[in-house]
Amino acid sequence: MSNEIPVKQVDPSSDPSNNKNKKAETVDLYASREKIYVKEVKGFFQRIRNVSLTLLMGMYFLFVWLTLDGQPLIHFDLPAREFHLYGITFFPKDFFLLSGMLIISAFGLFFITTLFGRVWCGYTCPQTVWTFIFMWIEEKVEGSRNKRMKLDKAPNSREKVTKKTIKHALWLFVAFATGATFVGYFYPIRELIVDLFTLQANGWAYFWVAFFTVATYLNAGWMREQVCLYMCPYARFQSVMFDPNTRVVSYDPNRGEPRGKRKKGVAPDEVGLGDCIDCEQCVQVCPTGIDIRDGLQYECIGCALCIDACDEVMDKMNYPRGLIRYTTENELEGKTSKLLRPRTFGYGAVLLLMIGAVIFTVATRVPAKMDVLRDRGALFSFNGEGRVENSYTVKIQNMSEVPQTFELSVDGMEGIRILTETTFTISSGENRSLPTVVDVPPESIVESNNTIRFFAESETDPSLNLETESRFVGPRPR
Repeated sequence: MSNEIPVKQVDPSSDPSNNKNKKAETVDLYASREKIYVKEVKGFFQRIRNVSLTLLMGMYFLFVWLTLDGQPLIHFDLPAREFHLYGITFFPKDFFLLSGMLIISAFGLFFITTLFGRVWCGYTCPQTVWTFIFMWIEEKVEGSRNKRMKLDKAPNSREKVTKKTIKHALWLFVAFATGATFVGYFYPIRELIVDLFTLQANGWAYFWVAFFTVATYLNAGWMREQVCLYMCPYARFQSVMFDPNTRVVSYDPNRGEPRGKRKKGVAPDEVGLGDCIDCEQCVQVCPTGIDIRDGLQYECIGCALCIDACDEVMDKMNYPRGLIRYTTENELEGKTSKLLRPRTFGYGAVLLLMIGAVIFTVATRVPAKMDVLRDRGALFSFNGEGRVENSYTVKIQNMSEVPQTFELSVDGMEGIRILTETTFTISSGENRSLPTVVDVPPESIVESNNTIRFFAESETDPSLNLETESRFVGPRPR
């Protein structure tokens, strides 16, 4: 089936008779991706990106190996339903904390976007980070932009095959390291690496390592800007957070137009041109292949490489820097920009509120929890001593990092006691259910339904004392 449809050009302002003799034109609805050859550039914003890239990649590949008190610094233990983060163990019942962190991330992104546009995409997004690593490898192996273009157009040769093989081998190595590290946050990395190469790992480990290896290789090596343009939803909805006061990468047409080439040292007013010399360096360094001089575009990820490239050209021409810069729509129109606006206050307030709530919840989170459920299958019974008995299930969850030994006691009625085991040890992360029988002398029962309290005091940590309320049912007093 053809991918082209005939389109007839009609100009209402012209003579209709002129259109009769025009042939139908065809417009290609689908176009294959054209490879973008990004030129290397150095400058202030590239140095910032190098720092952020080094920090983020260092954290990603290093934290998986670090331990704290014998426990991995970050470990999502799905079979045990335990999540270890920086010395704190979380459990599925702490899911609301995850929700809070996701809300913090979302409003943090909204808050930053209203102020500075897509700086997340340009400096910290994983797709950007890994893409720049793969581009750096490509630059080192195949050479500069012109050399890469020439190499791709050249027929196959020993040099071309060798360089392509080395490049893809390094890409696959980085992709494998990425996949293995990611799985290492769920499967202890020291065990994972040994098990992978000794063929002792389970099938799911091999599957997920392979999955993330292939995903990284394709996304960062082959798809690159296609992920940002067509797969990432942020590129589509980020415009709703922009306003005339949002500071984004912009070209100043008032200063740059009209464009035109000229010799070095020639002042723009001498030739009737603007500061833009139409060198297209800003286009050649753009990882998404756009021309920033066409105005704000959703494809722009705010990486500021065009700023570094343009500033370098301005320096060579002895022109002032800033033809392309971080600025606002209001500033380009000669108006005053406001840093803080109602939506900024709104996003910031929600962000601070959620951060405070999560910090408070984590700070006040107790390392153990006790629940007591009364056996509803029987109201009460009399034992051999003539005392009234009630049965309970005491549930204690140890959310601390060490085993805890508890001493169980009960209070609230005269002569009340526990007949079952009162001392027990619960491992870290364990949720223990303890059948417990409590009795009282009949004369202590003043009501048919009495309030009692259970206590669990830790012998391991004297500051850890648990307490909860329950009911004791007995015969109606005469």
